[in-house]
Amino acid sequence: MKIPEEYLDWRAKGVWQPGPPVTLTEFAAARHNLFGGAFTWPVMVARRTAIDHNVRTLADYCERHGALFAPHGKTTMAPSLFQAQLDAGAWAITVATPNQALACAALGVPRVLLANVVVDPTALRWLGSQQDTEILVYADSVATVERLTAAGGHFRVLLEWGYAGGRTGCRTDAEAVAVAQAVHDAPTLDLVGISSFEGLLATPEAAQSFLDSLVSATKAIAHLLPADPIVTAGGSAYFDLVTATLGGQWLDGRQIRLVLRSGAYISHDDGTYRHKTPFLRVPGEGALDAALEIWAQVLATPEPGLALLGMGKREAPYDEGLPVPLRVRRAGSNARAGREDGEPVGSGIADGRVEPADGLEVLRLNDHHGHLLVRDEGAVAVGDLVCLGISHPCTAFDKWSVIPVVEDDYTVSELLRTYF
Repeated sequence: MKIPEEYLDWRAKGVWQPGPPVTLTEFAAARHNLFGGAFTWPVMVARRTAIDHNVRTLADYCERHGALFAPHGKTTMAPSLFQAQLDAGAWAITVATPNQALACAALGVPRVLLANVVVDPTALRWLGSQQDTEILVYADSVATVERLTAAGGHFRVLLEWGYAGGRTGCRTDAEAVAVAQAVHDAPTLDLVGISSFEGLLATPEAAQSFLDSLVSATKAIAHLLPADPIVTAGGSAYFDLVTATLGGQWLDGRQIRLVLRSGAYISHDDGTYRHKTPFLRVPGEGALDAALEIWAQVLATPEPGLALLGMGKREAPYDEGLPVPLRVRRAGSNARAGREDGEPVGSGIADGRVEPADGLEVLRLNDHHGHLLVRDEGAVAVGDLVCLGISHPCTAFDKWSVIPVVEDDYTVSELLRTYF
């Protein structure tokens, strides 16, 4: 991939770089410790061992189940993570918008699955003209097919299957047949398969019912599909049901190519996916580790039972649950002035006792403050750092343009650059 070299300066939230710009590569090569003065609070980090473990776990899962993998890049929009997924055998990178597809093409991603209906003629003209990057697009109506045709160029098209009350996608078999026929008849369009997304459904039972309807719709359009059709689904909540229902060869002797599109798995979390991961239903298949942590400082303890953290909605996701306190790192000598034993001011490397975050709970977030319930007096003090897990990675990565990757001892070995 063509990952551009970027410079680090005062624009990078969480990194303390008041001096001249340095490249991300140069900064990472310095092997700073997270608590050694090169960062300020709050900062979100990604744990290397967890990321590597998660990438390998889903790659192995797909290999065992005979599925191709097109991880959803919109979760991270981080080129180095795309590269890690491709190196682990990913067949494509999935995106949600034309701008994300443009970013992938600029980075040199060889195949992109654009998992959304596009009707903007400007974007469609560009998508239809691509030759170096293979891009698959969606159609869920005859009107969409007409726009694809009018845009010019050549398109590889997946019919999108949906459900009542959901997002885009055909709702009935008859509608699916009409759209598939329109794609089939258009000289510049190739119908290559069918796609769906079950991840927003509330229960495994609802997801299973929807996947069964996808099987029905696929059979309804089978006569219009190629010999090796793509059938694709799968978020990070029900991929076990996807592989169990859609795996194998069940379509008129055609060689189905099942493509899984999970995205949030790469970082997992301590909230929504911790409770929804399919590995709770199939524990023998593996497990995922939460990789993202936000380190925030206690700014004030203005009244009993309350502490204010320097972290809010601008830094942490809150749409699928509030951050979860995990550990407290005591300020210790972080608060002292001057140097001692040659140690930089505020390094805290030789102290900084870490304790479980027992009795702490985030009650609500303002723009840049987190209201922390403190059940036990003295559990936190001004200057302490609180390590928090997040809920819902898809609204965490987009809040940070630069994310330090830390080893197990919190040495920073890489800086992830995101492009949202």
